[in-house]
Amino acid sequence: MVSESKREKIIALINREVVPAIGCTEPVAVALCVAKASELLGVLPARIEVALSGNMLKNAMGVGIPGTGMIGLPIAMALGALVGKSEYGLEVLKDVTPEAVETGTRYISEGRISISHDETAPSKLHVDVTVSDDDGNKARAVISCEHTHFILLQKNGETLLCEDATGDAAESTDDVALDLATVYEFATETPVDEISFILEAKRLNLAAAETALSGDYGHSLGATIRNYGLKYYGDTPVEHMISYTSAACDARMGGAPVAVMSNSGSGNQGITATMPVVSFAADMEAGEEQTIRALILSHLTSIYIKQSLGRLSALCGCVVASTGASAAIVYLMGGGFSEVCSAVKNMVANLTGMICDGAKPSCALKISSGVSTAMMSAMLAMNGKCVSSAEGIISEDVDATIHNLTSIGREAMNETDRLVLQIMTSK
Repeated sequence: MVSESKREKIIALINREVVPAIGCTEPVAVALCVAKASELLGVLPARIEVALSGNMLKNAMGVGIPGTGMIGLPIAMALGALVGKSEYGLEVLKDVTPEAVETGTRYISEGRISISHDETAPSKLHVDVTVSDDDGNKARAVISCEHTHFILLQKNGETLLCEDATGDAAESTDDVALDLATVYEFATETPVDEISFILEAKRLNLAAAETALSGDYGHSLGATIRNYGLKYYGDTPVEHMISYTSAACDARMGGAPVAVMSNSGSGNQGITATMPVVSFAADMEAGEEQTIRALILSHLTSIYIKQSLGRLSALCGCVVASTGASAAIVYLMGGGFSEVCSAVKNMVANLTGMICDGAKPSCALKISSGVSTAMMSAMLAMNGKCVSSAEGIISEDVDATIHNLTSIGREAMNETDRLVLQIMTSK
């Protein structure tokens, strides 16, 4: 049994990492930083200059901004200055109106925004915003390591806040140390009333999915599978999981003005850790307690993996979140810790190496691959099958296997990251 003090730390960790977000968290983090700098300036900036780490630039280029019908950073930046409120955190753009979008579009056309790549950024998640007015006043805000973590605030050269940007390796220094056994024990043994808050993830992400299933967002993958794919997929739990999960991603990447519950700073990761579990639990007629525990297992597994991977990397976040989902599916199938370990190893054997080439509508395709693999890995595990330590990067120990995955994503794929960004920015 996880001790009470450690349990409290884990609950605090989940509450910190599983939070609502409106829109893709990378352009939203930029909008948040612009909003803060604009608040420091005290007036609508005449000019906004933003310098971004490569991963931030990559993830913010091609994604829809909620309530705008537009994609990319310029409109997110303009709206951050016009209507953003830093107190909203990752919901900074929730006050967007058609009038604000019209004003923001004009603001962009007037050449008031500049965006550059900071090749020396100390973290893969780094946003440096400077705003100025026509009288020469300036304000600066810097977010680093986490999507809402301000490390520098300045106005007219006066420093109001200053922290060291210590890089991605320090992101988890305040987090409780986890291993998969602790994650499983916490999810299955914690008094259910202490973790029932996770049902808010079900509510938000299910609402996002239903928005897309009845509309036209992104590539409409979820609606396509639901409306035209029954002939091929059948009316099955697998079809339900894929359609609901991809639909929530369609809504988020397509710019629907809805909040989703994120995980470790990623809305798509929050969706992938939630929707396959919610859908499968419904099909299995699982009770509320079982659903809560499955959701906690999925989300906390994802948080654990991200602790050593880092916020942003060349590895697609759906690999992480769908691994959590597979563990939860095993639990819903009646499996125990041994089967959960097998499912995790099966996932790592399959999806390791899936690249992140930015946040965009086609993320729904990658998420669907993760969901279908989660189900396949869980079925193998429940049938006593597990990829062995004689195969590829799988180790006998499940935690070593997870760290094999994260070291590849964090270290070995850095050159891949640079090439992906080069391709994206030179098209």
